[in-house]
Amino acid sequence: MAASTPELLTIGDFSKMTFLTVKALRHYHDVGLLEPARTDPSSGYRYYRVEQVARARLIRRLRDLDLPVDDVRSVLAAPDEVTRNAVMIEHLDRMSRQLEQVQDTVDSLRRMLAGDEAEVPVTHRDEAATMVLAIRGHVGADTVLAWWVEAFTELHRLLRSAGIGRTGADGAEFPAEFFTEGAADLVAFVPVDRVPALAGRVEALTRPAATYAVATHDGPMVDLDGAYSAVGRTVLEQALTSDGPVVERFLPVGHEDDLLAHTTEVCWPVSG
Repeated sequence: MAASTPELLTIGDFSKMTFLTVKALRHYHDVGLLEPARTDPSSGYRYYRVEQVARARLIRRLRDLDLPVDDVRSVLAAPDEVTRNAVMIEHLDRMSRQLEQVQDTVDSLRRMLAGDEAEVPVTHRDEAATMVLAIRGHVGADTVLAWWVEAFTELHRLLRSAGIGRTGADGAEFPAEFFTEGAADLVAFVPVDRVPALAGRVEALTRPAATYAVATHDGPMVDLDGAYSAVGRTVLEQALTSDGPVVERFLPVGHEDDLLAHTTEVCWPVSG
């Protein structure tokens, strides 16, 4: 191996000082997170300064928290502490949400194993044709929550600015392809008493009259499939035919603009 350059560390010594493998150091060089102080043009050996140890340790801490490389780059390039902390706080909030989802899944599995799942009652409901303001989008399962929040935030903002009264709960249509293929054209909508001047992607639609088998879910999102299972079982047992997208309606438990505080009605279209 080539001798180390005075006042520079070999990649091996730098690795020992930072707990970063040589492979990781090479990768962080390739993606622009941690440039060596010098790269030997003939041998390709990388050398580092002692002053780079602190940066390397910070990178390792951030990556240990699963901070994406692009976000690590943003932290390292942040012009001030406020900007740097904002990136970190956003990631920590994201991790907290993931931990909550994991805990909800664990709790749900425990209930399933213990046979403690509550039976979900199913009712039937006729709905008249309804005028709605709507936003369409081709959405995949991995982005549906973000799309859902953005769509209803935009719709609620329009209602407030135009002084439009709602005539029912928020809803969204989920065609069969969303479940079978993992992506489909979805429609988020709000029933309204009149249609204002429209711009952008919001449009006015008339939802046709329909009959639904309805199950209500009040609990973690991970257990929403229980309501779908209950209503699907009822449709099968009662020999009802089903055609058209499933509709979820979101009944607020507090302020109607608090999108996350709601119970969910699973409305499965049926005909006798």
